[in-house]
Amino acid sequence: MVLTKRIIPCLDIKDGRVVKGTNFLGLRDAGDPVELAARYNEQGADEVVFLDITASKEGRGTIVEVIERAADQLFLPLTVGGGIRTTDDIRLILRAGADKVSVNTSAVERPELIAEGANAFGTQCIVIAMDVRRNFTPNPEGTTIVLGDGRSCWYEVVTYGGRRPTGIDAIAWVREAEERGAGEVLLTSMETDGTRDGFDLAITAAVSDAVGIPVIASGGVGTLEHFYDGFVTGKADAALAASVFHYGEMTVSEVKEYLAGRGIPVRP
Repeated sequence: MVLTKRIIPCLDIKDGRVVKGTNFLGLRDAGDPVELAARYNEQGADEVVFLDITASKEGRGTIVEVIERAADQLFLPLTVGGGIRTTDDIRLILRAGADKVSVNTSAVERPELIAEGANAFGTQCIVIAMDVRRNFTPNPEGTTIVLGDGRSCWYEVVTYGGRRPTGIDAIAWVREAEERGAGEVLLTSMETDGTRDGFDLAITAAVSDAVGIPVIASGGVGTLEHFYDGFVTGKADAALAASVFHYGEMTVSEVKEYLAGRGIPVRP
C-alpha cells in the first residue's frame, strides 16, 4: 500500500487570531482561525495545526474556545500545540476536540512528558514539535550535516519560540523523542521559516532518515515546487505551510493537483 503524502495548513494563533511572521518575528494578522480552517477543510486539507504561539495561563482559555469552535465545524484531524506542560493540559486539549497535541519546549525541559502522554492517550496523539537552527561550531554529539552549498554544520534545538538555544543536537533529540513514545515529528527550521525559499531540505532529510515515525516538514514554502522538494529530497511524510495558504496565493487543492501531476501520491 502506498501511503499518501499529507498537506497541512498551520495556523499560528495569538489572542484568538491567526498571525504570521518571518524567522519567528514581525507578526501580522491573517484572520479568524476557525474561518480559515473551514476554508482549508473545503479545499481538501488532510489536517490542520493550531499553534498557540504565546501560550500562557491567560491564553489557555482562548485556545480551548477556538478548538471547540473548530471541532464543531471541521471534519478533519486537528493538532494543537503551545504551552502544553502536563497530561492534564493534554487531556484538556483533547477533550476540547483536538485529535493530537504538539509538545515542544515542555518536552525538551522534561522529556518524561512524552512517555506520560503516550501512555495515557496513545502515541498517535503525541507530536514532538522541534524548532532547529544551524550551528557551525563543533557539535558535542559529533554529527554533521552537509548543506547544499557544501558547508557542514549541525542543527541545534531551540525553545521558547526560537529564543533560547539548548545545545541539544536535533538528530539525537528526535531519536530520543521517538524512543519515549512520540508518534510524529513536526520539524521547523528557523533558517527558512517564513522566507518562502523552500524547506530546509538538509535537516528534513536527516531527521526523516533518523526515525521511523512520520516527519512533517515546516518552514519556508513559497512555490508549488517546494512541496515536491520536501517530499522527494526532504523525504517528508507531510508538508506544512501557512502564509501561502492564509493570503490566498495557492490553495490546498492546487498543491495536491500539482503533486499528483508529478507522481506524488496524495488524497484527492
